Amino acid sequence: MVNDGIVLAAFLAGCIAAAATMLGTLPALFARSLGRRLQDAMLGFGAGIMLAAVAFSLLLPALGTAERLGAGAWTSGLLVGISLLVGGAAVMWLERALPHEHFIKGPEGGDRRRIARTWLFVFAIYLHNLPEGLAIGVAYAADAQQGLVLATGIAIQDIPEGLVVALALLAAGYGRRHAILIGVASGLIEPVGAALGASVVIAASPWLLPCGLGFAAGAMLFVVSHEIIPESHRQGHENFATAGLMLGFVLMMVLDTALA
Repeated sequence: MVNDGIVLAAFLAGCIAAAATMLGTLPALFARSLGRRLQDAMLGFGAGIMLAAVAFSLLLPALGTAERLGAGAWTSGLLVGISLLVGGAAVMWLERALPHEHFIKGPEGGDRRRIARTWLFVFAIYLHNLPEGLAIGVAYAADAQQGLVLATGIAIQDIPEGLVVALALLAAGYGRRHAILIGVASGLIEPVGAALGASVVIAASPWLLPCGLGFAAGAMLFVVSHEIIPESHRQGHENFATAGLMLGFVLMMVLDTALA
């Protein structure tokens, strides 16, 4: 029953993050576009929150959990480090295997001939959001307070992210209603990922907890490095993107240290 409560709490936290994405898409009902500099600053802000979450909400608890289970400093570092690399490799494999389309880079992944272009965009956004949901679930399995802080940070960054996604779809030629619906749908993977992450960690060995935290950290780190930062720098607004990243990092760091 306790484990069921943890999984439910993780799922609800993922729902909050999904609702934040939905909230972020609403201004697209009235606005057609944002300045590119502002969009890049918002992307950088989200990247900063995710980077701080990787460090303070995932990796540090993972190392601490491994040491509490009896691992030494070297063993803990290697265990979490290998888990991080596996998490990044898993998302890299998914990105190569799953057909998807980025707003600027264009199509990537597997065979795209029989898939509608709308779904290619949805798959690309799901590849971005799935690690966030997994991270929330694994963090809840480790500590409910830590999971709540992480979910709060991810929800904060999902608001501008939802707006950027909806406006990018408008710019790609989609109708306003269609763009908003896709933006809303993009957040639905987060509660699913949260419940999955919490369930797997709880059902397995206690040693899967530090491994799961490291895996989620690697998955998020890959998304930040491979997707968000390059996207925010693509139009030549590196200073705005970097300033947003630093603000997001500080905000998440303060949330994590003050609340957890």
